[in-house]
Amino acid sequence: MSMKTELKVEGMTCQNCVRHAREALLAINGVTGAEVTLDPAAAVIDHNGTVTLGELIAALSEEGYPATQA
Repeated sequence: MSMKTELKVEGMTCQNCVRHAREALLAINGVTGAEVTLDPAAAVIDHNGTVTLGELIAALSEEGYPATQA
């Protein structure tokens, strides 16, 4: 089963930030895709349904990008 989760992401200032945030999300087991944008500062994550919102937010927070559910 494929699911999508949308997050608002803070703290990104450049495309390098976008790349780091995307890589952090893709490293989570169960995430099948991640589209991260600077404007708007957001992420749309495709996953298999086993990933929790907390896991997604924690992965971004560890990289220095606080996130909340959109």
